[in-house]
Amino acid sequence: MPEPLYLHIKRHTALSEAGFNAIRGYFDTRKVKKKELLVTEGKLCTRHFFVVKGCLRLFFLKEDGQEQTIQFAIENWWMTDIDAFNKKKRAAFSVQAIEATEVLEIEKNRLDELLETHPVMERYFRMVYERAYTASLFRVKYIFQLSKDAFYERFSNTYPEFVQRIPQKILASFLGFTPEYLSALRKKKALKGRKG
Repeated sequence: MPEPLYLHIKRHTALSEAGFNAIRGYFDTRKVKKKELLVTEGKLCTRHFFVVKGCLRLFFLKEDGQEQTIQFAIENWWMTDIDAFNKKKRAAFSVQAIEATEVLEIEKNRLDELLETHPVMERYFRMVYERAYTASLFRVKYIFQLSKDAFYERFSNTYPEFVQRIPQKILASFLGFTPEYLSALRKKKALKGRKG
């Protein structure tokens, strides 16, 4: 069966299987335990991760010590502290496995070499980044435009797989809710579903 990364690249480019075989050598496979950190805030960020199986989150610590989740990555999504990775500097965010996860990882120097040697990957990453940027813009729009109830409704309808897989405390942090508020929203939605 073709590798998930190959299938994902093929969705955006005309990469052949032979072309992918040359590209695959740039990546290392890594298995991470639940709650394990792949990137730690304040430490150098040297790797970019493609999720083969599992779920990651990007978060930072607020002044009060609370974790603020700002992004998730499930199968076929990429994640890292992209600014720190590109500039080879200390991370402003941490990346953590929410569940046992398998990733393909690539170091910055190897990625630069890959993009130089295989221009098709420039197109692929451009498309990946465009989609990620669009998603982040809409998230900001919905935070400012929608009520909390409407924001949760839109998020749960657009990404039902996240609502099922992500622990309530982490999901609440991402949505900007308290866990108690999210719990009440979920109960209200479940009750509405039974009546409807």
